[in-house]
Amino acid sequence: MAGMSDQEQTEVFVQLLAESQGRLFGYVYSMLGDHARAMDVVQETNLVLWRKKAEFRAGAAFMPWAVAIARFQVLAHVRDQSRERCLLDSELVAALSEETEKQVDKLDSMRVALRQCLDNLPTEKLEMIQLRYYRSMSIAEIAQVVGSQSTAVKVALLRLRRSLAECMHHRMLES
Repeated sequence: MAGMSDQEQTEVFVQLLAESQGRLFGYVYSMLGDHARAMDVVQETNLVLWRKKAEFRAGAAFMPWAVAIARFQVLAHVRDQSRERCLLDSELVAALSEETEKQVDKLDSMRVALRQCLDNLPTEKLEMIQLRYYRSMSIAEIAQVVGSQSTAVKVALLRLRRSLAECMHHRMLES
């Protein structure tokens, strides 16, 4: 983050940290399997990330760095909780963690591919996707909004999902 003022560097870091919260929680939860414990570990991870913000290199990918720190926090949590009944031992957490870290990059690629594919959809098809998956409307509600039969909406959404899956597959092969 060279060439930026301290305030700009802090703002960029806070934005990256905020954007990573869902993925960090998913990662930690996949290791611990307990919501409350995962929340505690994510908070500890956030504190460590904040303390180490000066170590973050400009232009580097934030998520792999954050996940690596989260991994150590999960391992520390498992070690510290060894007195209590724990779901996983340290060796299993380490093995699962390595596999999950590999998946983080894949999920980011999938997210980018999906965004590109959605951007290329005609307006009416994008609206149908948004009604179903962003607003969680039922098939019947969508049919009413778009002025169509429920069966036609169901078939259209099935075709759209297949089309998006193919588009994502091709985009990911290209990258």
